[in-house]
Amino acid sequence: MASTQGLEISDRAGAGHQPSAQHQQDAFSIAATGTHSEIVVASYNVHKCVGLDRRFDPQRTMAVISEIGADVIALQEADQRFGDRAGLLDLDAVARETGLVPVPLAGRRKSHGWHGNVVLFRKGSVSSARQIVLPGAEPRGAVIVDLELEAGPLRIIAAHFGLLRHSRKLQAGTLLTAAELHSEKPTILVGDLNEWRLGKRSSLRSLEPAFGPMHAIVPSFPSRFPVLALDRVMARPHNLLTEIEAHDTALARIASDHLPIRAVIRLNAKRNGLAEAA
Repeated sequence: MASTQGLEISDRAGAGHQPSAQHQQDAFSIAATGTHSEIVVASYNVHKCVGLDRRFDPQRTMAVISEIGADVIALQEADQRFGDRAGLLDLDAVARETGLVPVPLAGRRKSHGWHGNVVLFRKGSVSSARQIVLPGAEPRGAVIVDLELEAGPLRIIAAHFGLLRHSRKLQAGTLLTAAELHSEKPTILVGDLNEWRLGKRSSLRSLEPAFGPMHAIVPSFPSRFPVLALDRVMARPHNLLTEIEAHDTALARIASDHLPIRAVIRLNAKRNGLAEAA
């Protein structure tokens, strides 16, 4: 695992590695370190629970979610796209297996989330949740959730950006406006942002002053041989994010066309660096 300006970025392959339940507990549970508490935040585009073998298998998707061992995870494409947009997972079974429960949202009775975006968390409570309609050629949305976790308060912005570059630029601007950057609450922007470029050509460039580090990318697509970093975890302040990697196991490589990504977030540092970031 290489270190880049204090951030650890891993691109190691899992080559069939299946973490045991005890390993997950040891590696990914909240870890208190001095004045800090570390949690794992993850993002996973579940591709409507359809794997590369073209098989609809929500149980397999749930097994990958269990492997990840996250404290907070944002899912994309967790609802049907058309019709009544029914949820595709058994959320009660997910809760029994992983301890993760969904953030409740207003909207369609049968949907898990908002435009397919679902936020699951463990060991905490929801103080507020907002649903954002994102501009663009396709119907897209985002969720802004304020969580009170054992590790401390955390704002999660979960989004799924569009396929068109111009749409993504508009969507990034909309989130900046909705993110309430005047707040001192630690904030994580997470999701399938459909952008692999860095620098001047990136449609996410407007996010850089507020969220980062922008260089903290790991390839996640396509899952069989990932070369594009479409899925992101970014933080405000930047130093909340201490480690990021793709969850690359044999099961994850077939369960969706995206690999999940997971990041270690350090909370409860002195002011979490927000005074310095302001």
